[in-house]
Amino acid sequence: MCSTDCQPGRVIEGGPVDWWTGPGSTGARHRSSHPRHGKLREVVNVSLTIGIVGLPNVGKSTLFNALTKNDVLAANYPFATIEPNVGVVGVPDPRLDKLAEIFGSARKLPATVDFVDIAGIVKGASEGEGLGNKFLANIRESDAICQVIRAFKDENVVHVDGKISPKSDIETINTELILADLQTIEKVLPRLVKEARIKKDKQPQVKAIEEAKAILDEGRTLFSAGIVQGGERAALLHELHLLTTKPFLYVFNVDEEELTDDSFKAEQRALVAPAEAIFLNAKLEADLAELDEDEALELLQSVGQDEPGLATLAHVGFNTLGLQTYLTAGPKESRAWTIKKGATAPEAAGVIHTDFQKGFIKAEVISYQDLVETGSVAEARAAGKARMEGKEYVMRDGDVVEFRFNV
Repeated sequence: MCSTDCQPGRVIEGGPVDWWTGPGSTGARHRSSHPRHGKLREVVNVSLTIGIVGLPNVGKSTLFNALTKNDVLAANYPFATIEPNVGVVGVPDPRLDKLAEIFGSARKLPATVDFVDIAGIVKGASEGEGLGNKFLANIRESDAICQVIRAFKDENVVHVDGKISPKSDIETINTELILADLQTIEKVLPRLVKEARIKKDKQPQVKAIEEAKAILDEGRTLFSAGIVQGGERAALLHELHLLTTKPFLYVFNVDEEELTDDSFKAEQRALVAPAEAIFLNAKLEADLAELDEDEALELLQSVGQDEPGLATLAHVGFNTLGLQTYLTAGPKESRAWTIKKGATAPEAAGVIHTDFQKGFIKAEVISYQDLVETGSVAEARAAGKARMEGKEYVMRDGDVVEFRFNV
């Protein structure tokens, strides 16, 4: 939503902080020249990344190329990816098309997910084998882990273990992550146990670490055991930066005929539950990325699909990171802004600009569905669908918002 009357403290054209009016404004549009600014301060971005991992030659870099339409190194030999390649991928959002139509927006900006293509992992990575140390460092910096699992058959693409076995590949990767976490725990636990004898406040942390170690010793990831980032138990483990507390999702790189094989897909989903499983053909996705919309749709329909697998991956990745979007719109742009689920209105305002959060007064909110049904902001207001929300309001996915603030 946007303001076109330039009232003090309103977001102008509902987008980036190019223009706003400050306290005491005469109503003319201007750039902020507040003495505390000098120039516009940095926007508070919700910058979270998903690390794409997998054994060598599973199609990981081909998938990444399709995700970003960038031609990073993708060769048929181990360790083709030596430095992590980072790509920002738009999350498809048809709501922006409708908002742009209503507001006459010049452009549409979707929410994004950052994917990092990380060097291939091999057995022994936790001990530094192959590029193991680099792999572990790069994945430690990611907020979620996307495992690419090979299920396609191709005699021209060698498998590092000499056989195609999704179950075995999953176990190999998980084992290395589990071993890395056990090494981390074994380094710190003896010291913490000694400290806990004197400092009673350390005892809950020691108990949580011992419970985590028991789970890992059983060969299970902490994520699969329900210990995930953001949870109470994970908070006690936070300073250890354990890899297997990160959210997991799995991409099965399959042959085209398996895209419609429900029995096969159910079998693979069972291997990775409770994580999400996505099925795609990386080569097909790379081809789709080069086609226009009509050609891509025709190709998808020829293999029994409704949308690209990458669109599903972007949405699942977004949800896996615990993210949601709110929307702003105006003649300049219609835009989806990324926030963590549970964010309050001031926190959401801070994603646009820090001053919006600090000087937050209130937010005018219309649900996307109500806005579409009424056809305009004016009609939504007339129908009683617009509401003023204060600092305690918890944002909902699809809120169309205009923030009012004072700086």
